[in-house]
Formats: sequence, structure tokens, C-alpha cells
Amino acid sequence: MMKRYFNTLIEIIKKPEMEILPGHLAFSLIISMAPILTLFVLVGAFFSISADSIINIISQTFPKEVSSLFIPLIEGSGFDFNIGFYLTVGFLIASNGLYSIILTSNALYKKQSSTTLKRRIKSLVLTFFLLCVFAFVVIVLAFGNYLIKLVFGLFVDQEAILGIYKVFVLMKWPIGFIAVFFTVNLIYALAPDSLIASRYTRKGALFTTISWMIVTAIYSYYVSHVANYDIIYGSLSSIMIMMIWIFMLSYIFIFGMALNASNYEMEINNTNNENKKGNNNK
Repeated sequence: MMKRYFNTLIEIIKKPEMEILPGHLAFSLIISMAPILTLFVLVGAFFSISADSIINIISQTFPKEVSSLFIPLIEGSGFDFNIGFYLTVGFLIASNGLYSIILTSNALYKKQSSTTLKRRIKSLVLTFFLLCVFAFVVIVLAFGNYLIKLVFGLFVDQEAILGIYKVFVLMKWPIGFIAVFFTVNLIYALAPDSLIASRYTRKGALFTTISWMIVTAIYSYYVSHVANYDIIYGSLSSIMIMMIWIFMLSYIFIFGMALNASNYEMEINNTNNENKKGNNNK
């Protein structure tokens, strides 16, 4: 049984999709960081957090080379037509990653593809879901401890802040697990043009969620305890680590999708074989 399961994993790793899609999806996620930042700024404005505070958080959280790309979106002239056009184009480019996932899901599940327009609309919707879960992983799981210290550091009552911080550290992983699992499971089920029952996507969603948690915990530890942006080339190495982290998230996501398709095919084949045996017995 274990040998069969191991062989299945090897077959999944050897699939052409595993060589192409993770890099494509990782590129889409990197492009999507601008829309994610826009959402972060809007939420900050809703809670009356000044732009200077947001700029300070970004500057202290991300490497200098990364923060220098995002800060112009906040300061200066603000969100004018050029910025809005840039964000719109960035979101559309980011949706190409999900468009490829839809096409791949149809191939893996052997489903007939719908029209291009329907797939484009679906890719935009699924991109929104993926951006939400990606933003959650970045803001809450990867940088949550660091960000909450910066935000609540603006307040005076340090004892209350310490209590909130402890609750946050205790609850972020269980809540994060639930949020990521249901969102990823939803994307896996909706990606093919023919809806896949949730029972066929849970294993892949569970694998993706657990793997994301482990990889993100390692990356979060690196950001909090290892990364030093003041050392020469420190920022460059941090960018490389961040890109590797995003690529690993993408690879795990595609692997989970391929794992679902493999389990789906096995269960369908087993069901067909049982039906044939039943008909032969009659």
C-alpha cells in the first residue's frame, strides 16, 4: 500500500504540469502583491491608520528593494489614473495563473472545456479568492507577529497589548488552518469547468494547507530571527528567500491539485470496475 502511494507521488512529480505551472503561478502571485497592498491600504484607511504608519510598517517589514516598489503606491499623488491602470493590468496579468490552472484542471480531470469568456470570468473570480488566501498567509501567518507588534506599539497600554499579542500568537495558526483549508478546497472544486464534488478535493486541500503552514512557519522564523537587512547583500538575499517561499507555495498548490486529480481518477476507475463486476454477476 505504501509503495503504491509512493509511486503515485512520484508520478505526480513527473507530470509536465509540475514543471510549468508552479513558476507561472508564482509569477502571478508576485504580480498580485500590488493589488494586495492596495487592499491593505484601504483597510488601513478604514481604521484611520495614516499613510505614514503604513509606509513605516512596509519599510520595516520588507527588504529595502521590495518596499521601494510598494511605497510609491501610497505616498505622493496617491491613487491616480496611472496607479489605477497599473493595478488593473496587474490584476488581469495575475489572473493568467488561475486561467492556466483552469485549463490544467480540465485536462487532469478529463473535463470538457467551456468557452474562453467563461474561463476568463472564472479565472478573475478564482484570482480574487487566491489573492485573499495569499494575503492572509502573508499578512497574518508570515508577518503577523511582526506587524501586530508595530501596529499595537503605537498604543500606550503595553500590558493590554501583550495580552492581545499572546492571544494572536495562540489563535492565528488554528484560525489560519481553517481559513486556508476551506478557501483552497473551494478553488480546487471550482477550477474545472465541471464542478468537482468536495469529497474529491479534500485530500489535496488538506495536503496544501498543512504544507503551506509548515513552509510559512519556516519563512516567518527566518524573517523574525535570521534576516538582517543591514548587512551587505542582506536585502537581495531576502528577496531571493521570499521568491523561493512564493514558488514553494505555488508548487505545493499545484501538487495538491494534481493529487486530487489522481485520487479522483482512481476512485472513478474503482467505481466503474465495481459496476462492471455487478453487471457481470447479474
